[in-house]
Amino acid sequence: MPANCSDRILKRISTYIVLVCCVLLFAPSLYGQKQKPKNKSWYDEKLFHFGFSLGFNTMDFRITPSQSYMNTDSLYPEVSRLNPGINIQIVTDLHPANHWDLRFLPGVSFGQRNIRYYRDGVTYNTQQRLESSYVEFPFLVKYKGDRLNNVRPYVVSGLNFRYDLAAKKEYDEEKPVYVRLKKPDLYYEVGAGLDFYLVYFKLSIELKMSNGLFDVRVTDPPVDPRFMNAIDKMRSQMWIIAFHFE
Repeated sequence: MPANCSDRILKRISTYIVLVCCVLLFAPSLYGQKQKPKNKSWYDEKLFHFGFSLGFNTMDFRITPSQSYMNTDSLYPEVSRLNPGINIQIVTDLHPANHWDLRFLPGVSFGQRNIRYYRDGVTYNTQQRLESSYVEFPFLVKYKGDRLNNVRPYVVSGLNFRYDLAAKKEYDEEKPVYVRLKKPDLYYEVGAGLDFYLVYFKLSIELKMSNGLFDVRVTDPPVDPRFMNAIDKMRSQMWIIAFHFE
């Protein structure tokens, strides 16, 4: 594996560790607070309520290199860097029980991923930029803990169907793009967050991981098949921090 790929993985692991440590450090202080006057939460008492969500994402691929092809041509595919993207969603919340919510958040998300190929640790060709514009339909289950003052922790989990409007129908021979993506994909999502009960609305800050379940490569052979043949499987992955206003 190239050295810069290892550095990127180590940086990503370090970021996740920092996020977990922040949550662990924040939780004891949260539950150590004294009781204070609570803001009204009429939106939690309704069977249905609505809102909107703005978020930021980093899109990635979980690439499984083709071992048989690497033995002959020694090409190693890897996402070269993570780029910021944006998510916009409408929040529809069904509240069947005190600690449980069923949530539907249709919306759009935009981002891009860059794939480089390496041979013997050296960049083999220019990067392959793959842009994505998703229409998404996530169905999530939200479990909420007990409310303390005006803060309430929660976890979420569910499935998200995404359809990539930017996925190309054909290869462009004039551009160095040798990998095409399928348009539909299904993701499983898990995350956690905090509900902040403000005077006039509820603000939720949520960190979520979204993993694609299927290989998103189009297997039609491109003009130069070496790059696609170097990949055995390629699944999408996305990390999202979202701000829900309800």
